[in-house]
Amino acid sequence: MELVGLRGLYKSMKRQNIDRYKFDFVFHKVKFDVLYFLDETPNKLAFGIKEHNYYFELPVKRGFNIVPFLDRYSEFCRIMGLKYNLKAPFKPRIFFDALNGQIPKSASQKNIPAPHQIAIYRNDVEEADKIYFVNWRDNKKAGHQVSSSNLEKTRKLLSKDAYLMCKSKNISSCWSPHPADAKSFKGLPR
Repeated sequence: MELVGLRGLYKSMKRQNIDRYKFDFVFHKVKFDVLYFLDETPNKLAFGIKEHNYYFELPVKRGFNIVPFLDRYSEFCRIMGLKYNLKAPFKPRIFFDALNGQIPKSASQKNIPAPHQIAIYRNDVEEADKIYFVNWRDNKKAGHQVSSSNLEKTRKLLSKDAYLMCKSKNISSCWSPHPADAKSFKGLPR
């Protein structure tokens, strides 16, 4: 299935050098946080509902093609209030057709997700309670090596570019559980 609605958003993100974007999508009166990751190969769409602890990611292949699949289908149907109907079962394509009509046509800088907005869904990382980006630590100065788990957290919550830079320069991303400690992630250290 082609998500034609992604074409405009993708072009706008590319023009503005935006790698990650967040927008809302409402389906059956339930609001989803949708994250679009251009820095991953293939690109990914992620769908989350905080109140229900429901989250899944979907690869977006060349031509904005997806396989219309809903992870944890029965849980999805329960959250949406969908009842089983043998004669007319709910098909995931209905969900993605609705999404197509609600994808923003252009990107806005204010919708770039902060790391903690991604962390509430991608919480299978080291020190999952520490979701607020604080700073960078140069491990060469301390005589340490960046851990693979820190690199993975950096990739999942910041960006692939941050991951590659940290890996090549032996730098760790540092995190806090306290919102007051958060610093905005505006790019990579020099």
